[in-house]
Amino acid sequence: MSNPFKYGGIVSKGSFCNRKKELSDLSRAMENGDRLFLYSERRLGKTSLVKLALSRLSKQEYLWAYVDLWPTDGEASFAIAVAKAITESLAGTADKMLAVGKSFFAGLVPTVTADSSGNPQISFSLRGDGKSVPELQEVLKAPGKIAEHRNRKVVMVFDEFQRILEYGSDKTERTLRSAIQDQENVSFIFLGSRKHLIQKMFLDQNRPLYRAGGHYPLGPIETEAWLPFVQSRFTKTGKKITPSVIKEICEKTGGHPFYTQHLCHAVWEICEQGSEVSGETVEKAINLLLERESYAYTALWESFAVNQRRFLSGLVQESTGVEVFGALFIRKNNLSSGSSVQRVVENLLDRDIIDRGEGAYFIADRFFHLWVQNRVC
Repeated sequence: MSNPFKYGGIVSKGSFCNRKKELSDLSRAMENGDRLFLYSERRLGKTSLVKLALSRLSKQEYLWAYVDLWPTDGEASFAIAVAKAITESLAGTADKMLAVGKSFFAGLVPTVTADSSGNPQISFSLRGDGKSVPELQEVLKAPGKIAEHRNRKVVMVFDEFQRILEYGSDKTERTLRSAIQDQENVSFIFLGSRKHLIQKMFLDQNRPLYRAGGHYPLGPIETEAWLPFVQSRFTKTGKKITPSVIKEICEKTGGHPFYTQHLCHAVWEICEQGSEVSGETVEKAINLLLERESYAYTALWESFAVNQRRFLSGLVQESTGVEVFGALFIRKNNLSSGSSVQRVVENLLDRDIIDRGEGAYFIADRFFHLWVQNRVC
């Protein structure tokens, strides 16, 4: 019997826990042609949620393109990634891909090759010396032209959108701001997994994309939603788990979908057929998971400076919402000053070790939190 709990990768419809309101809100934004910034900490299921919303759109009324910006490093690779995503969403054969590429992206050179399975795939290169990218404006105007030409609504999804902050200039942001303002029947959805950077992009008055769209923070899933989800999957597979044990699991994971499903996956594997999960089963599963990650977590811990270790140790020992810049926290954890804590926080945020939610800092990796709590403190 296969394990009913899925984690990592794109989650299919049947493996989703709740997210009904978020899915409805996202679908409405796409239908209304909105500009929306959807952001959260990593592994919270943004991409899976968006792709589920896209799959629900009528193919007769909508066209959509998903652009992964993670591999990009500047405005040229950004333009090429967008052109590639749009072309592949409109055509499936080599001839049609070339036709679309030449029709909408005259400033780029399209090339079609075959992948290992023999399927056509398109790539683009810049014309000329590649030192300037006038094609960027052309590429970003394409969705509006396609909506008008095909008489359909278009949805553009940009994943890992905070990547453009590393391009070295704000030209992509400025061009994007100009391009999206007057495109009818086109929805732009921007996904980001580094919350403080995404918030900076649309809340900082000095940034080109300031208030360029609505913002939608995605948070963990409440325990009340996990209770029936987890219990039904154990019951259907001939195993038992009580609400109190599910609450214990959610306390360990903070309701984060990836870590909750991962821990439930391990608990399900350990629990024998026809047996009931106990608190000891959960602890055994946690120890198993931490042992698997021990080498990576140890290497990570050793990469921290002394003040960073003290800060993280203090963070896991305190209750949620502790004031990390307060005199009590600083003195208790042998940290020198508020300014030194500020430097620690900035460094750990940049490395995605910690995150901030509801005014409080926390360790982003829930299992690393447990590792520090169990092995260091």
